[in-house]
Amino acid sequence: MAHRIRKITPEDNPTVAHFIRSVFDEMGIAKVGTAYEDVTLDRMFETYQAANTTYFVVEEEGELIGGAGIAPLSGAEAHVCELQKMYFSPKARGRGIGSEMITYCMDFAREAGYTLAYLETMPYMHAAKKLYAKTGFTPINGPMGDTGHYSCNVWMTKAL
Repeated sequence: MAHRIRKITPEDNPTVAHFIRSVFDEMGIAKVGTAYEDVTLDRMFETYQAANTTYFVVEEEGELIGGAGIAPLSGAEAHVCELQKMYFSPKARGRGIGSEMITYCMDFAREAGYTLAYLETMPYMHAAKKLYAKTGFTPINGPMGDTGHYSCNVWMTKAL
């Protein structure tokens, strides 16, 4: 099936919030201290309109099946961005869409002037960690910035 990656629109907000929360439910991810609690989850379009910030969605046959964003890492130097809220529905997984999405995000990050990308994930998110490593992210020993996601205890960076 053909898919396309595009920037989020205001009409995408309810669907994006729903599929992100459904991934948390499906995988039994902690809801406290994670993106699940972020007040921005229901206003993703508005949240990602700031300078040097974007959120991409993957659409297939009129259905949103994933998304990921880039934003400045809160509490960090201006050259550091964060890969944020990268989640995919089961039908998007294992098809190379995640790698494609990371490429879109890292290209945007470079164009925005970032030189380092940071992300946080969970230790049991094995497929995600494998994808991040495959796309050039390496583990670091502790968190950077101030994301508020204290339940995420795997931290990775990638030089841009």
